[in-house]
Amino acid sequence: MRCLFALLTLSVLPAFARADDVSIVVGKDAVEFKAGSAVVARYAVAGSVAKPYLYPVLAPNGTPLTRGYPVDKAPGDATTDHIHQKSVWFCHGDVIPEGIELKVKSANKADKGVDFWSETKDKDGSPRHGKIKCVKVEKPVQHAKNHASVETHNEWFTPDGVKIMEEVRVIHFVDTKEGRLFAFDITLKAPVCPITFGDTKEGSFGIRVNDAFRPSQSTGATVTTAEGKTVVPPAKDNLPIWGYPTDWIDYSGKFEGKEAGIAVFDHPKNPRANWHVRAYGLNAANPFGREHSGFPTQKGKTDLMKIAKGGEMKLRYAVYAHDGDAKTGKVAEAFAEFKK
Repeated sequence: MRCLFALLTLSVLPAFARADDVSIVVGKDAVEFKAGSAVVARYAVAGSVAKPYLYPVLAPNGTPLTRGYPVDKAPGDATTDHIHQKSVWFCHGDVIPEGIELKVKSANKADKGVDFWSETKDKDGSPRHGKIKCVKVEKPVQHAKNHASVETHNEWFTPDGVKIMEEVRVIHFVDTKEGRLFAFDITLKAPVCPITFGDTKEGSFGIRVNDAFRPSQSTGATVTTAEGKTVVPPAKDNLPIWGYPTDWIDYSGKFEGKEAGIAVFDHPKNPRANWHVRAYGLNAANPFGREHSGFPTQKGKTDLMKIAKGGEMKLRYAVYAHDGDAKTGKVAEAFAEFKK
C-alpha cells in the first residue's frame, strides 16, 4: 500500500517548526496519540462502539476541539443531539451490499442498504444500523520524530451481523507548533459482494466540533473554506456553503480565552466531495451523495459510486487541529503538504 505521507518528514515541512516528538501507543480498547508525554488524541476501537472514532482531539494550546457527548461530559458541551456524531469518524449512511437480502431495514425509508451513519435502535434496543468493527491494530510505525502512523483493519456488518465489506485504515499523525495533522488513508474492499454507495447526505468523513465553536452561537466559530469564503456567527443551520465542493473547511474560534480551530481536508485524488456542514457544529465531506442528497451541485445526477466484488476503493481525508485562526494556524499550508 502506498504510504500517503512518506514525504511528510521534517525536510518537506519548511512552513512549520517541529513541535514535540510523537508516539502512538496501542491499548486494548483505544489507540493513543502522544505529543511528548501528553495524550492529544485517542482512537476508540473497542468492540462495544458502533464505529471507530477519534476523541478527544486537542490543539497544541490544549483546547478541546471536538464535542465530548456522548463519550463523556467535556468542557464546552451543551447539547445532546445526534448521538451518532462522535467527535471524528468515517462511514456512510447507505451502503448497499448487492445480492444480499437485508433482514433488518434502515430506519430511513429512503435507504436501500445499511445505515452506518446513524445509531438508530428499535424499541427493544435492537440496532437498525450497521457496525464497523475494528478487528486488528498493527504495530505503530515511526517515520520521523514528529510523524508516526498506525494501520488498523475494520469489517463492516449489517445490523444482524453479516459482514459485507472490509477496510484498511492507516492513521498518520504529524505534530507541528501550529497544528496537529491526523490523516486517514482508507482502503475499502469488497470481498463478499459488489458494494454500491447509496444517495444520501448522511456521510461520510465527519467531525462534530466543540459546542462552544457552534457557528449558531453569537460567540461561536468562524467557518472558512479553501477559497476564502467565510461564515461568521451567529449563523443559521443551512450554511450558504452547504452542499458545495471545496478542498477544506475550517472552524476557528475562542474557548476559555484561547483561540484555536479544526479543519477537515479532502484529498484531490478523492472523488470530489460535497460538504454536509451545519451551524450546529457538523463538518463532513461526502463524495457519495447525488440528487437525493439535496446537494446543489448534484441536481439531476444519479450515477452511484460502486466497488466491484473483489475490488477496492481508496479515499484520503485529514483532520487538522491548530492554534489560532485559519490564517495564523496555517491551514492552507498544512493542506498543501497533505495533498502532495
